[in-house]
Amino acid sequence: MRYLQIENARLIDPANNLDTVAEIFVADGRIQTIGRRPIAGEIEESIDAQGQWLIPGLIDLGGHLPEPGYSQKGSIASETRAACAGGFTHICSLPDTKPVADTAAVIQLVLEKAAKAGFARVLPLGALTQGLAGEQIANMVTLQEAGAVALSNARRPIRDNYVLRRLMEYAATYDIPLFLTANDEALSAGGCMHEGPTATRMGLSGIPETAETIAIANILLLIEQTGVRAHISQISCARSVAMLTEAHQRGLPVTADTTLANLLYTDEAVEGYNSLFNVQPPLRSERDRLALLQAVEQGHLAISSNHQPHEIAAKKAPFADAEAGMSQYDHFLPQALSLVHRGELSIDALIRATSTIPANLLGLHQQLTEGAAFNACLVDPNAENVVTAQSLQSRGRNHPALGRTLKGQVKRVFVDGQLVFAS
Repeated sequence: MRYLQIENARLIDPANNLDTVAEIFVADGRIQTIGRRPIAGEIEESIDAQGQWLIPGLIDLGGHLPEPGYSQKGSIASETRAACAGGFTHICSLPDTKPVADTAAVIQLVLEKAAKAGFARVLPLGALTQGLAGEQIANMVTLQEAGAVALSNARRPIRDNYVLRRLMEYAATYDIPLFLTANDEALSAGGCMHEGPTATRMGLSGIPETAETIAIANILLLIEQTGVRAHISQISCARSVAMLTEAHQRGLPVTADTTLANLLYTDEAVEGYNSLFNVQPPLRSERDRLALLQAVEQGHLAISSNHQPHEIAAKKAPFADAEAGMSQYDHFLPQALSLVHRGELSIDALIRATSTIPANLLGLHQQLTEGAAFNACLVDPNAENVVTAQSLQSRGRNHPALGRTLKGQVKRVFVDGQLVFAS
C-alpha cells in the first residue's frame, strides 16, 4: 500500500475531541492511521505541514451555482473550484437554476458536470415545487432517486400555508428532508435591507424582522403537526434564535443555519449605498449579529455560504435595484477565521458549524478518524493575503472582501483522498 503522509500538522476535529499535533497516513482515499506509522507499505508523498491546521473539509448547506442557465455569472467548474479555495469539500446547490432543478434530468446534469470538473462534491437540492412557483408539488421521490439530498424552494415563496402543509405531509410520508427559508413575502415586499435607523436615514425600504419570525412560527407549527424532517436556512435575527431554542426545548427535531455574511456584517455596512452588501436575508443589527454568533458558539446553528456570484453589471445599479447576493466561496475560511482571530468564535465552534453539523444533517462521515474518507483541508492560520479580483477562482466579482487583507489561507484541499486544490 502506498501512503500520503502529512506530518507536523495540528489536527483539529471537535467531533472527536481531537486537537493535537500528529502525523496522519492516507491510502485508497481513506485515513489509515493517525499518530502511528502503518505496519506495512511505503510513503508515496510526504507533506511537512509545520504551523498548519488539518481540519475536516467544510460542507456548505446552501450555495447558488449559476449553471445551467446563467453562464455570465460562472459555471459549475468555476464555482466548485472557488469552493475548494475556500475550504469546502462538499456543497449543497440550490435549485434556482435555469431550467429549475425540478426534474431528474437537471439533477443528473449538475452531478455529471460537477464530477467532470473534479473539485468540490456537489449535493443538489431539488426544487420543492414545480418551477419554484410555490404552487404545485415537484416529483419529490424522482428527484431524490436522481441524487437530490433534500428539497428546497430557495428563497421563492410558497403560495400559502395550506400548500406548505401539503408539501410537508408528502415529504414526511417518504422521509424526504426539506430545506426551508423563513420569509413572509407580504411583509418583506419592496424591501432591500434591514428595517431600522440605517434604512430610515438612507431612505431605503426596509425588511422587518417579523418577515422572518412570523414565517418561522408558521414553519415550526407545521413541522410539529406533520413530523417532517426540516432544516431552516439562513436565519438572520435574534428573535429567530430564541424561537428555535424554544422549539429545541420542546423536542422539535429542527435544525437551522445562518450565513457567514450575517456573522461578519451589520446593516451599517450598507452606508454609502454599497451594493455589495445588498443581500437576502438582509444584514441586521449588531444585537442580531451577536445573538447569531452566540448560537453558533453553543452549537445550535450551522454556517452556510449563501454564495451567489454576479458579474460586475449586476451590482452597478442603484442599491435597491442591484441584484442581491455575495460571491463567498473564495476566501470563505479566511473570512470565517477573522471571527476566531478577534475572539468572537472559537475554532471548535467554527469547525462544528461548517463541517460537523452539516455532515450530521446530510448523513456524511466527515471526521478525522481512522477508516474515514479523507475529506479535509490544510490551512495556514497566520498567512496573510490581499483579496484581489485576479485571485478569485469564482467568476463572481461581488466579493465583499475585495481589497482587504485576510489572515489565514487554505493551502490544500483533499476530496476522498485526492488533492483537488493547492495554493
